[in-house]
Amino acid sequence: MKAILYVGHGTRSKKGAEEANQFIQRVMDQVEVPIQEISFLELTPPLISKGFERCIERGATEISVVPLFLLAAGHIKLDIPEALAPLIHKYPAVRVSMADPFGIQDRILDGICELVQTSAGSISPADSILIVGRGSSDPAIHQSFEKITSGIQDRLSVNETRVCYLAAAEPSFQDGIESISLESPGRVIVIPYLLFSGLLLNEINIEVKKRQKKGQDILHTGPLCRHQAISDIVIERTFLEGGTVYAAADY
Repeated sequence: MKAILYVGHGTRSKKGAEEANQFIQRVMDQVEVPIQEISFLELTPPLISKGFERCIERGATEISVVPLFLLAAGHIKLDIPEALAPLIHKYPAVRVSMADPFGIQDRILDGICELVQTSAGSISPADSILIVGRGSSDPAIHQSFEKITSGIQDRLSVNETRVCYLAAAEPSFQDGIESISLESPGRVIVIPYLLFSGLLLNEINIEVKKRQKKGQDILHTGPLCRHQAISDIVIERTFLEGGTVYAAADY
């Protein structure tokens, strides 16, 4: 019997955890698979091991892992496979596969631009866009953000679109928001490239509000889960065949 195990990142933020759970539950309500379980990589229960075991207890003979991650950094390449390894050894007869992360898709970029327009109204060429990534030392992530930045720049036709990071990469969020604020002739529109609320989004929100109180014309769009395109992509991944197939012999 087929099962789907959704894997979110996890957060210490109660609001972020609730938002992720509600998002996944909405997806589950639209997917006609008999066994579906929620899990998280870290910080938020249930963890991957617990979610996997629940699938087994409910009679799963095939588990499709659907990661709720935007890009393929270390969590996708290393952390989730490592969490799955002992479970695959324990249940060698169960077929385990993992869908790819969302990657860079036109409809995600289109959805982000719709979020910008919903938050900011009409966009002027004088406005500036600051995309804020979680951050990673993986060079592939930086290449991805170059494409994301270019795609949003083309769609919104503003004069300046930049990227910065909350951790593990440069420029930092503080450096990025300071420099674009000093140089932008119009509004600064911040796009958190994050799926859900959490401590990282809180950091962005605090900084934006601080600048608003000082009179700066600046705003942020909120997390990407607000757009229907994200739900649609997750639902599609529950039906896709392929991805990475794991076996006990792989470890």
